[in-house]
Amino acid sequence: MDFSLLEGAMASKSYGKIADICDDLMLHATSEGVFSQEGWPYAIHLLGHMYANDMNSARFLWKSIPSTIKESQPEIVAVWKIGQCLWTRNYAGVYEAIRGFDWTPQVLGLVMDFSESYTKRMFGLLVSAYSTISVADTAHFLGMTEEDATNYALQHGWSMDPASRMLTVKRQPVLTEQKLDPRLSRSLCHLGSSGTHPNLHTTRSRFPDQYLY
Repeated sequence: MDFSLLEGAMASKSYGKIADICDDLMLHATSEGVFSQEGWPYAIHLLGHMYANDMNSARFLWKSIPSTIKESQPEIVAVWKIGQCLWTRNYAGVYEAIRGFDWTPQVLGLVMDFSESYTKRMFGLLVSAYSTISVADTAHFLGMTEEDATNYALQHGWSMDPASRMLTVKRQPVLTEQKLDPRLSRSLCHLGSSGTHPNLHTTRSRFPDQYLY
């Protein structure tokens, strides 16, 4: 079947369009009776849903993939390891899953762009949820070493108290039009209010759950 539209989106790095393109192509191919499970770009399709922060669609797609294809294409399984970490809010695990596989050239660009986008998303969540946060927790949420996380935060205008190793967040304007993930926001706000993370010393913001992405 014709994957030229998908190939064009990948070449132009229009990754936000990948999920819709794949969904439309799959629907069209199925209706025409030409859909081939063996030749379908499941890894890219799954990543497209993750990139769009649509984990329900990603889980549905994963469950529809035949076990024989999962067994014969380890890259699909590697992509879903990322998805499992996203679903269970295993923040550090997302980065471990990304770094733990030797991605093919066809998928590598999308994976790397997703990783960068996810880091920005997580950092935005921290900015929205906290006024102060420990270096250790920042590193945990960003999947970085404490040194890298500190440097990343300082580069974005945060400040650090060397004695307490606490970071003070620099506030950014709230973008209410962004698509947000309330499950993730509730998780972070729960940590901030209940102190369930062993190293967490934070001040929770007044930012409402539905505006966290």
